[in-house]
Amino acid sequence: MPSVKTFEKTNMKKEPRGLAHSDSLEDFEETPTWAAVITVLGYALLTALGWLRDFLRNIGLEDKKTAQEPNPKDFVPLYQSYECFYTRNLYTRIRDVFNQPIASVAGATVQVMERLSTDFNWTFKFSGKKLPSINLGSYNYLGFAENYGPCSDQATKSIEKYGISSCSTRHELGTQHYMKDLESLMSEYLNVEDCITFGMGFATNALNIPALAGKGDLILSDKLNHTSLILGARLSGAAVYTFNHNDIQDLEKRLRNAIIHGQPRTCRPWKKILIIVEGVYSMEGSLCSLPKIIELKKKYKAYLYVDEAHSIGAIGSRGRGVVDYWNVDPNDIDIHMGTFTKSFGSAGGYIAGKKSIIDHIRIYTHSGCYSTSMSAPIVFQIISALSIIMGRDGTNDGQKRIQQLACNVRYFRRQLVDMGFIVYGNDNSPVVPVMIFMPAKIAAVNREMLKRGCAVVTVGFPATLLTESRVRFCISAGHTKEMLDHALKAMDEVGDLVALRYSKRNSPRRWHELNRADYDKEYF
Repeated sequence: MPSVKTFEKTNMKKEPRGLAHSDSLEDFEETPTWAAVITVLGYALLTALGWLRDFLRNIGLEDKKTAQEPNPKDFVPLYQSYECFYTRNLYTRIRDVFNQPIASVAGATVQVMERLSTDFNWTFKFSGKKLPSINLGSYNYLGFAENYGPCSDQATKSIEKYGISSCSTRHELGTQHYMKDLESLMSEYLNVEDCITFGMGFATNALNIPALAGKGDLILSDKLNHTSLILGARLSGAAVYTFNHNDIQDLEKRLRNAIIHGQPRTCRPWKKILIIVEGVYSMEGSLCSLPKIIELKKKYKAYLYVDEAHSIGAIGSRGRGVVDYWNVDPNDIDIHMGTFTKSFGSAGGYIAGKKSIIDHIRIYTHSGCYSTSMSAPIVFQIISALSIIMGRDGTNDGQKRIQQLACNVRYFRRQLVDMGFIVYGNDNSPVVPVMIFMPAKIAAVNREMLKRGCAVVTVGFPATLLTESRVRFCISAGHTKEMLDHALKAMDEVGDLVALRYSKRNSPRRWHELNRADYDKEYF
């Protein structure tokens, strides 16, 4: 990854305070060389120790407390050898910080169930204790993940009338009128002609890209696109080329070469070229440079597919995603995709755009004939949340949530930067990655933050590059300033404890040294 990535911003209409664009550049500070070297050496040492322990297990000096290959010896192995090796000797060491079960609604706070292990994380037992924590790991951007209020009430009432399942696909007897209501409301919200919804966000990409592209087509995909987009592109049968993350020059080079040279071997023109990008990248916290991508799309007569899973509801003055953030014409994007699992506090996904495209998807989507349609409480949760965001409930609660999220994000990010942490992404992105680099710190940060009442998500290889492990904060409109201050104070302590202040651009300052009164005035 380049040391610095710069994205120019277009002129925007004036937005409410807390929503305006940052004057600073969106960049990725270079990994300190010494940190990268120590990280690689750390993985090398863990690998060497793993080989040693495997040898000791094979000669009987160490117990084999691990899942063995289930197939007989004469069968082809079900798992790749290194995958098993990595799980046994690296992942298991810090297994306690992943897949942590909770015993409450995943709102602004959460009850984490304490687990204990007496065999070095091979197995776990619940202690019966619940750890109250500030939830900094869920994608509850607008705070709709609640078990009370108008959304919860509507979802509950819908069960009494419609039950909990249609027990059928959309192509058979699974289409209810409330699904049509949701699709109509969503298309109005996005300002497009039509919309179709699906019961699973991941499947929205994986099962519908094959309906849009096929043999003889070319897909140009950002290198950091989500797995669902990658899977959908592969299943389509189209040729798939990647371009460097948010690199407009590289994308144009790929487009130009594709048009000049055509298909491999035959040199025939591609039937169509589909550019696939995300609005907010969930691991980097960066925003796609949408205006420039649209320029290229028009220049080279390509199609554009924008995944707004992490941006719809969370970005822009009206919460309409990066299209709203950059103030571009929604009709310039051919396929709008998003999910209901984050900002709307529900489940499922949608694809929106021109009616001709949506009608094509309705006929050819695998999801329409092989998956059960969305249940009533899921749909009514979305309709209720969407009505609040659009102001149709007669209040300005939706706008307040959008503004509160923007304020929380900018405040939290600014504080982390001032404390000397390397923070990735755009100033307005609700995904806030803080780099921790070294493998031992993945577990240390997670455990120490939980001790201080903060539930966080730490991520490492293979989900990220080997030298780019991170802790990823997800900010919500449901977080109060007191919650954010508590989390920042905890991060300040943990940052000293495990040495996370890597930034060379900002002189690191302690929590008590920051002038939070100015931030209160600016953001709150």
